[in-house]
Amino acid sequence: MTSQDTPKTLPVFNGISGLADRYDGYILDLWGVLHNGVEPYPGVIDCLDRLRAAGKRVCLLSNAPRRCASVTEKLSGMGITPDHYDHLMTSGEATHEALIDPPDGWHAALGKRCLHIGPPRDKDVFEDIGLEMVEDPADATFVVNTGIDDFDETIADYDPVLKACAARSLPMVCANPDLVVVVGTKMAICAGMLAQRYEELGGSVRYHGKPHAPVYRRCFDLLDIHDRQRIVAVGDSFRTDVAGANAAGIDAVLVTSGIHLEELATAWGEHPDPRKLAAAAAASGHIPVAAIPHFRW
Repeated sequence: MTSQDTPKTLPVFNGISGLADRYDGYILDLWGVLHNGVEPYPGVIDCLDRLRAAGKRVCLLSNAPRRCASVTEKLSGMGITPDHYDHLMTSGEATHEALIDPPDGWHAALGKRCLHIGPPRDKDVFEDIGLEMVEDPADATFVVNTGIDDFDETIADYDPVLKACAARSLPMVCANPDLVVVVGTKMAICAGMLAQRYEELGGSVRYHGKPHAPVYRRCFDLLDIHDRQRIVAVGDSFRTDVAGANAAGIDAVLVTSGIHLEELATAWGEHPDPRKLAAAAAASGHIPVAAIPHFRW
């Protein structure tokens, strides 16, 4: 690699305070940024309090395959209450809305007999909208995929049902485009990984959530900030958070102690290697304006 080919290094700040004056609105990821699925990361609640005290508007945006009310309840149980943010939007809520009010012909043709791939905790995505839930792919007209039942499961555990659905050409609605998520100290696969496998099998999939444009438009409406140069998205994934922000025309800040931790840093909360960070961004094709080791002031 020549000097001209060397990826441009990205600025790394200790925390959000180094960028706070640039933005009025913040779109914040949850898993890997605010919490690990079990508890908030150190400094998160203090940072949210400081953003609010500075008059910043905060919209939480999660690819959680559940509706906003259940995610709000889960966050409150961790100590992240509605007092810490202005708005919340989830991929599960977006999925629910698309099932109620189909945004296109593909969704309108789904029918009413739904097979759910995912745990019972995600059922609010499709409840109370007049669907007939079925257990057998032979009885279904479409699939709602919210992810795995147990965090130790693999793609292989789901191949039989995915193949059975693909054999019937059932369309799949994916309520979480994420491939993996940090749960405590380990990685678990998400609905996006199952959806990718389904596409490999020839299945047709529509995704709701990051990095797709409709969910960002919802956040812009909620924030009510018309100058998009004054809005930033903060997340831990090049593929969803940074890509979604880039496509939506807003800046992105990458948290390097999330799903890219092993690739970019030696330990949680440590500054990433600048060359590794630049190379990873260039390889992904999704470029943040800066990075922070973890979400703190």
